[in-house]
Amino acid sequence: MGRSLIIIGTVIVIIGIIFTIAPKVPFLGRLPGDIFIKRDNFVFYFPLATSIIVSAILSLIFYFFTRR
Repeated sequence: MGRSLIIIGTVIVIIGIIFTIAPKVPFLGRLPGDIFIKRDNFVFYFPLATSIIVSAILSLIFYFFTRR
């Protein structure tokens, strides 16, 4: 139980650091393929291309860490 809590806490800290650093990455969130619609009283933003790239990177990381 203790080891699981340490791992979960470490993951939360890493996610917090990523959220702190992410706005400073110039291309993240503004890639071609991200959907952005701005009207008079309405703004819709869906980072499709960014989500695909982040998913691919995380999949590779998890693949290499879970391989034995």
